[in-house]
Amino acid sequence: MGPVRILIVDDHELVRRGLRSILATRPEWEICGEAADGGDAIEKARGLKPDIVLLDITMPHMNGLDAARIIRRDVPRAKVIILSQYDESEMRTRALDAGAQGYISKSDAARQLLIAIESLIGNHHPSVA
Repeated sequence: MGPVRILIVDDHELVRRGLRSILATRPEWEICGEAADGGDAIEKARGLKPDIVLLDITMPHMNGLDAARIIRRDVPRAKVIILSQYDESEMRTRALDAGAQGYISKSDAARQLLIAIESLIGNHHPSVA
């Protein structure tokens, strides 16, 4: 198997930089692209065919939940993890209903992101990352 290809989607450069830093600890993973809104995320997912898409919810032009639905339809092998600052109990169900395989609070990303991705690439499908 080749490197795990990851698309990072968040409208804040600082958040994308932080996610890149966390993911850089895994040399066998490759950040294949970045996007700053849902529409760009869909186009990049279609072209890049990532294994994992990390999606923020609140973004300009199209939110992450709507983008997740389209990405899951158009790139069905891509696994989506929603990252958000929203209350986990409120957004987890909405994220899973949108086709995401996991939900992580941004405040927990440093502790949970690597575990969530490992779980998904190991072909486990947790309802919560």
